[in-house]
Amino acid sequence: MIRQFNKEVNESQDIRVNSRLKQWPVQLSLVPATAPYLKRADLLITADCVPFAYGNYHNDFLKDRAVVVGCPKLDDIEYYTDKLTDIIKLNDLESITVLKMEVPCCSGMMYAAKTARDRSGSDIPIKVVTIGIEGDIIKESMFKSKKL
Repeated sequence: MIRQFNKEVNESQDIRVNSRLKQWPVQLSLVPATAPYLKRADLLITADCVPFAYGNYHNDFLKDRAVVVGCPKLDDIEYYTDKLTDIIKLNDLESITVLKMEVPCCSGMMYAAKTARDRSGSDIPIKVVTIGIEGDIIKESMFKSKKL
């Protein structure tokens, strides 16, 4: 559904934020499962639209994390699931956080992460943060492994 926002922005609050990105590439389809920055990483799985909607993405989420980005509506979700399964299996991750938008198609990102975790045999909990289309955090959930 198309929406337009008429937000009042206080220009005196505009602050320049430095990038917290510590790797390249970021697109999930381009990131090798064996990339050195994934070893024991705090993995951030981000739906494409999140950094545009959530203004403080770099400071609140990207800082000190390895990131992979994709669109569960436009891309192959089974490919994402397989790729994430390999990443989880090969890298002894410290944590997994999924950032998704509130729109229904974005649930595919959460599905891919949870399915990948289960297929990999890992018991790592997954934190899912849902961002509203107007840029606010509307929900945070933890998904523990069925093994726990």
